[in-house]
Amino acid sequence: MTVTVRRWSAAVFAATLLTPGLVACNANGTADPAASGSVTPTASGSAIAPSGNADAKQALLNSTNEIRKGNFRFTMAGAGSTAEGQVHEPSQSAQMKVTIGDPSSDLMMNLDLIHAKPDSWVKLDLGGKSASSIPGRQKLNLGKYQHLDQTRIKGNKALGFDFDKVDPAGSEVLTQGITEVRQTGEGTYAGTLDVSKAAEAGSVDQTLITALGPQAKSVPFTAKLDPQGRLSEMVLQIPAAGQTAAQDIKVTYSDYGNAAAAQKPSADQVVEAPQEFYNLFS
Repeated sequence: MTVTVRRWSAAVFAATLLTPGLVACNANGTADPAASGSVTPTASGSAIAPSGNADAKQALLNSTNEIRKGNFRFTMAGAGSTAEGQVHEPSQSAQMKVTIGDPSSDLMMNLDLIHAKPDSWVKLDLGGKSASSIPGRQKLNLGKYQHLDQTRIKGNKALGFDFDKVDPAGSEVLTQGITEVRQTGEGTYAGTLDVSKAAEAGSVDQTLITALGPQAKSVPFTAKLDPQGRLSEMVLQIPAAGQTAAQDIKVTYSDYGNAAAAQKPSADQVVEAPQEFYNLFS
């Protein structure tokens, strides 16, 4: 048996696919005003009319400016997988903890990735029904941090980190692909975006875009900004397609300017990653 992880990125860990339609529905099947763009009451009870498309789009474009400074915490979730971590550009370091699948899956992975330029390490835990059948599993140094060869992980979205593109989710690229948006409340927005223009974003990949076909040009999303106008949440609404169930891809940001430097693993906890490890992600 051969188990290979292909085209995995920190946010999309499998092909997740969309359906058309912008108006969301709540549990009883009626239209959700926040998604449809109707007048929405604020917390104080007053009503806000949806803003114009241009103003709303500019607000979302501006909301990613702080991300470029590379000092924040983040979470991502989608396709039965989750990731959380921090980016600290001042120290040229980052850390991500990723879970792919669950114990009932054929293969479950927990990865603790640490990047401190110019080095990277990963601790790998395996589970799931087929974990014992992975070729070379006994050589994967489970429980240790494996030091990674940068020449072998360059361009690998699963293992590498580009300090020139510090956002694992690529929200700046996503907002640039917005095709329609309106303000639905205080700091809240809804609309559609063209993910075919966002292949470099970590929260989508080319496999997803190809599977969507024409629907890739009109993907429903919602977004929230914090009181300082910075992006705090973006949700891509992924309806069912083919054999893939409907789901959301959700990204959040917090602690702007207050993230901590990633801590390098101690020398006694580090081994060099073997060939079997790279085979798993080839």
